[in-house]
Amino acid sequence: MSNKPQEDTIENIIHSSDIVSTKQEFNSSRRKVVNKYIIAIAIVLIAIIFSYFFLSAEQLTRLQTALNSDNHIFYWMLLIGFGAEVVAGSMGMGYGVICTSLLLIMNVPPTVVSASIHSAEAFTSAAGSISHWQLGNINKKLARALAIPAIIGAVIGALALTYVGERYAKITKPFIALYSMYLGIRILQNAFRKKETNPKKKKSNITVLGLVGGFIDSFGGGGWGPLVTGTFIKNGHTPRFVIGSSTFAKCILTVASAITFIFTIGIHHWNVVAGLLIGGIVTAPFSAMLTAKLPTKKMFIAVGVVVIICSLITISRAIFL
Repeated sequence: MSNKPQEDTIENIIHSSDIVSTKQEFNSSRRKVVNKYIIAIAIVLIAIIFSYFFLSAEQLTRLQTALNSDNHIFYWMLLIGFGAEVVAGSMGMGYGVICTSLLLIMNVPPTVVSASIHSAEAFTSAAGSISHWQLGNINKKLARALAIPAIIGAVIGALALTYVGERYAKITKPFIALYSMYLGIRILQNAFRKKETNPKKKKSNITVLGLVGGFIDSFGGGGWGPLVTGTFIKNGHTPRFVIGSSTFAKCILTVASAITFIFTIGIHHWNVVAGLLIGGIVTAPFSAMLTAKLPTKKMFIAVGVVVIICSLITISRAIFL
């Protein structure tokens, strides 16, 4: 029996006007994101070049000295921000966990760690959110439901860390490292979790998730993704919309957290914030388009292992040094 009619039917479906127009709309949206982003990068580069022309030799020397301070931490933060945003934008988690683990190794105080990460992440998550919005990855209802309790949790977490971190810094650092290690283990579990062929959607308490996620993210420097995004995906929700909506809500909570830290402890370690910000914002729009293209399992394993190792180093330093 000939398969010709069946093949013709398949071809007709593939090349139907609905399928073709949908693909064209998606490609058009992706091109718009890239074009806008290239223009933004060009404007920033031109501004940097012109600023060098207007700065005096003495001012340029001061700027270079500031960038090279604290063992060239600005350049390390550029690299960390770049890599962390690739992971976060494509997996929907990992930015805060990675940055927190590495900053604790560098002996940055816990309050400054969280304040720096959220100050930078307010901008990087905004760039990622815009990209997800234009690519149609955001469920508006879910994003709104998560955002309000997340703001409340973030403000409470920032205030708690400011109080505890300043008075009990030696205890807070290993505690946060233990928490980061737990998140690393959760990320590894996601890598080896068996995929269900027809996963049944389970109900998630969005208010509780948003509140707890906002608190632990602000207090611990990260954790929104592994808890909130990971829970929704585990409960059978579509990863594309979960990651997009979660990123949008995360953007709002990071702004709330950053503002709270500014009013409580002020702005510290601007070179850390600037490095994380520039490194992350360069990557954010492209990472949104990598959501369905990167090898997810390998990414989960790599991030989980790095976070666990960094956390163990911080804990051992706190105990033995």
